[in-house]
Amino acid sequence: MTGSSGVRGNVSATQDAASATTGDATSSAGREPGDTAASEGDGRRGGGRRSGRETDRRRRRRRALRWSATVLAVVILGGAGAGYLYYEHLNANIKHDDLNIGDAKDRAAGTKANSAGQTALNILLIGSDARDTEANQKLGGAKYDFGGPPLADVQMLLHVSADRSNMSVVSMPRDTLLDIPKCTDPDDGKSYPALRHEMTNASLSRGGPGCTVATWEKLTDIHIDHFMMIDFAGVVSMADAIGGVPVCVDANVHSHTSSGKGSGLRLEKGTHPVKGEQALQWLRTRYGFEDDTDLARAKAQHMYMNSMVRELRASAKLTNPNKLRKLAEAATKAITVDDGLDTIGKMYDLAGELQKVPTDRITMTTMPNRYQGERVVPTDDAGQLFRLVREDIALDGKDARKATAAPAPTAVADPAAASGEIAVQVHNGTSTGTERAVRGRATAVKDALAGKGFAKAVADTSPATAVAKTVVSYPSADLQGDALAVAKALGIPAAQVKKSTEVSGVTVVVGADWRSGAGYKAPVKNDKTPDTAGAINASDTGQCMHVDPDYTW
Repeated sequence: MTGSSGVRGNVSATQDAASATTGDATSSAGREPGDTAASEGDGRRGGGRRSGRETDRRRRRRRALRWSATVLAVVILGGAGAGYLYYEHLNANIKHDDLNIGDAKDRAAGTKANSAGQTALNILLIGSDARDTEANQKLGGAKYDFGGPPLADVQMLLHVSADRSNMSVVSMPRDTLLDIPKCTDPDDGKSYPALRHEMTNASLSRGGPGCTVATWEKLTDIHIDHFMMIDFAGVVSMADAIGGVPVCVDANVHSHTSSGKGSGLRLEKGTHPVKGEQALQWLRTRYGFEDDTDLARAKAQHMYMNSMVRELRASAKLTNPNKLRKLAEAATKAITVDDGLDTIGKMYDLAGELQKVPTDRITMTTMPNRYQGERVVPTDDAGQLFRLVREDIALDGKDARKATAAPAPTAVADPAAASGEIAVQVHNGTSTGTERAVRGRATAVKDALAGKGFAKAVADTSPATAVAKTVVSYPSADLQGDALAVAKALGIPAAQVKKSTEVSGVTVVVGADWRSGAGYKAPVKNDKTPDTAGAINASDTGQCMHVDPDYTW
């Protein structure tokens, strides 16, 4: 199950994972009325032209709708299941675009199959705030921003394991600062130069969703197979069509202050089904839950989406095909996908198999981050989370994995030359998606080699790159012995000595796993999902939001 056919069913099966996690992507994005301009983090074209209550109301509504559009459109595409046999005409609704428009050097390597020949699937879900139609404009825009460049205000990476036993989602706050690679618009050939320390949602305006994909691959080194981009046109009625989602509060709550802050949500203590406007109030509530922060809002969104997963699995089984048809019509009109995922047939193809993923193996997370001024940046824990996804390790910790011995190197073709005669080039590859390269690292390792008698070692002066694990490469069998001698001198395991046609001589690439010290020490592997990712399991029915006592009634 590799290639595009494997992803067709993936989208159908994402009914649970996507719905379980979409709200998470707005943990730092959606702000409420009354938030200051700074906390608002307005990334739209240098900020809005209007101010005051009217602007806050507009922002509040469009973000709630944008969030709901992303969730519901993806859910419906998955939830319709066999009903798509009747909906081939929906193909005409679906728009498509190029998958990745970044430079080849910034792209992640393709995902490798496991021992059974199965391949994991990664789909980037994007929520666009485009004002490109009258419907979208009416739902959340002002006259001045009609037709302006869209922003990717909701972003989440959906990962389906190779054996289809589990799903994971990593959401990224829209105001995350990171490096956006060079992108080229496939329609007009316009080239957008690379940017440093820019808000991630700006990537969509630089040639389309293919640039957002390129940005994620550069940051995470995770190969993305497909994307789905969704706007929020026509989504208001979709919340009602689902029929209500049960949510829980541990006390009476009214999200409202005398200064006008709050979503307006008013609920009694206990569990209640919410839909329509009340569902949107729940999804954007910040003031009234826990510590009145975006983290609390994200937790409430998680609860809503977990509950929606369970509701869909219990009832969306073609018991009401007319309801599903209407939802599918609205959803397909709102989506743009890559060229490999552009028909209903592709989405349906493997739905049966992928729907075998049990709800209790669906895990949603937020990319670990910390504040930098009014924005956020990834932390070291984010790198750990990305590695787990990249290596297809389940975020719920339930993988049954057996330790395997590292492969022994092939027989040495020739003995190593004398240390002083071995030419070695050392390259700095210590950059990561969350940390800049360690300055002077190649020189430091070159000096360590020189101290061990490798007088011909030199430091590569080319720009640093991002390499996760340190490696010693050699181009031909006659240099294998030399490469192994260099690795031994530095303490690098023989399993990390590789033949490569990309080097012209023995080359040490100092990876992100060796950012300091003269001798290499293999890092202790930790496959635990970081606590800072806020992982929540979709089957947890005991979730109940804690109400801030200042907002009870």
